[in-house]
Amino acid sequence: MSNEATAAGTPDAAAAGVTAPGATASAEIASFIDHTLLKPEASEAEILKVCSEAAEYHFKSVCVNPVWVKTVSTALKGSGVLTCSVVGFPLGATPTDVKAFEARGAVLDGADEVDMVINIAAARADDKGALVDDIRAVAEAVHGSDAILKVIIETALLSDSQKVLACEAAVEAGADFVKTSTGFNGGGATVEDVALMRRTVGPDVGVKASGGVRSLADAQAMIAAGATRIGASSGIAIVKGEQGSSAY
Repeated sequence: MSNEATAAGTPDAAAAGVTAPGATASAEIASFIDHTLLKPEASEAEILKVCSEAAEYHFKSVCVNPVWVKTVSTALKGSGVLTCSVVGFPLGATPTDVKAFEARGAVLDGADEVDMVINIAAARADDKGALVDDIRAVAEAVHGSDAILKVIIETALLSDSQKVLACEAAVEAGADFVKTSTGFNGGGATVEDVALMRRTVGPDVGVKASGGVRSLADAQAMIAAGATRIGASSGIAIVKGEQGSSAY
């Protein structure tokens, strides 16, 4: 399980020299960002551009759909930037064995991290057992190759009690992170949700804020609330202190 916990006490944060979450500088925040391109119509040229940007700005990872994992892993080799992919994305309504198969394939193709979408219907039905079984199967597939698993709970579709249930299930199943949103199902990260997720998972599981994080102020607020990773396609605008325009 990941040791990426609260923003001012994690390996990532320490490496970035973070001392006060609310005052995290733009250069420091680069190491929190998963530079993301998940549009289904993204071209190879666009994917390679994102990889180049990530290497230039020293982002934590590049997050792409599974079809691009080999391309990204090759492009990022030696850069220090990780390769991240998604599973059961964006709906989560995929059988567990298919999610596990997809996760194993992504890791074999070179993914260092996998972001899976939970069975949202199970969360809304308060079926913790189904959530744990779904997440654990993917965790075992990912951890078998020493990769990291982030669990997307899709906060916009859940009540607060269901968010807590989903986070508890993720911890029980062995996830390394919980993550707010896909960015494809309405809503996105909020400070309140990040804080709730942090309180629920405790200090030893990462929290990734994604969806609608478009500015340095947005990112700083999420980190202050307990996020240890930021998923964004506006990473360059964030580190430059500008306002991004992307929905993710």
